Amino acid sequence: MSAVSDDDVGWLLSADAVRQRAHAILAKAERGDLAHFAFHPDRLGDAAALVAAVTRESYPDLDVPYHSRWRHFVVNGDDRWATLAAGLRPDADEIARIRFDLAVTSVLLDAGAGDRWRYHDAAGVELARSEGLAIASFDLFRSGGFADDPVHAPLRADAAALSAMTETALARGFQAGPDNPLVGLEGRAALLRRLGSALTAAPDLFGTPGRVGALYDALKAQAVDGTLPASAILDAVLRGLGPIWPGRIERGGVNLGDSWSHSAVGLVPFHKLSQWLSYSLVEPLEGAGIAVTGLDRLTGLPEYRNGGLLVDSGVLVPKDPRLLTDELEVGDEAVVEWRALTVALLDRLADEVRARLGVPAESFPLAKVLQGGTWTAGRRIARERRPRRWPADPHPQRRNRLLM
Repeated sequence: MSAVSDDDVGWLLSADAVRQRAHAILAKAERGDLAHFAFHPDRLGDAAALVAAVTRESYPDLDVPYHSRWRHFVVNGDDRWATLAAGLRPDADEIARIRFDLAVTSVLLDAGAGDRWRYHDAAGVELARSEGLAIASFDLFRSGGFADDPVHAPLRADAAALSAMTETALARGFQAGPDNPLVGLEGRAALLRRLGSALTAAPDLFGTPGRVGALYDALKAQAVDGTLPASAILDAVLRGLGPIWPGRIERGGVNLGDSWSHSAVGLVPFHKLSQWLSYSLVEPLEGAGIAVTGLDRLTGLPEYRNGGLLVDSGVLVPKDPRLLTDELEVGDEAVVEWRALTVALLDRLADEVRARLGVPAESFPLAKVLQGGTWTAGRRIARERRPRRWPADPHPQRRNRLLM
């Protein structure tokens, strides 16, 4: 058990806590002390070789962008954000606010879409799953769907508009209906309403009246000599958006978000969506001239592709094969164990991938390993191993099976 108490809320709401608890579980895996998964370190090299090969294939010059929501706005080589930004006239600060507005709303709408839902953009391109959700949310944002004044100031995500979001309005924007069902539509609308309430409740982060993009100004104010630690981004995201998540573990009246219990170490925080959102806010900050430091203080993301890569490559082997087929809940210990091992092993995998690519960690942080990278490699090996079950949802915390 870690020496840090499970009642230390400040610590649990940090990437350091995610990493420390994940590595504590990996240490038990190395001793063979876990109930659900066996660790085979001899297979880590095979996984690293696949990730390195996929990275070189996708980015021959090794100029890899960060793993973030911005990648999903590029469809068939068409960068929707770049096209929109090219026509904007505001200063750098306002463009950063707009990018915060877009990234936060789009990430929060990126839950599993289901197998049947499709989105058709203005050019008639049919999209599904994360890519479809990204473009649907992008188009809704661009049309003023989250703005108080959609006619004169459409590119905003304002508290009042978000607080008034209805399932009908969201369905219209996402082209959802009886013949094109979108899983969790009601929950998505409710999440946006809670986001609106959270903006109003934290004026120090989101201003008055509340706007998502005001978070940029709050973070800019923390920068010292034009630099900002990545941990400050995550701290602000967890503090400002923590109240939007319902029915989670609390300590001292504080919602711990994506944190779950494991008998071996106590509470295990992940903050997966918050960390992905934090990665997605790095580029807007850098675009405004603020250098983000310590990016590797954040962790790898314990999601379907990364965890699936480790299982499919034989690095992690379920002790009970029924784990791959039985229905599970997000809080089940097997899922918590798998996600924690994924976080810890991504650190080790990143070192091996960098060695194979001949790049230093300073210029090739974990966010680039993920993008290069582990997510694509996980997707490829899943398609090879389970072609009849492809495509699969990339969010294990919203699925009821470890693998499809």
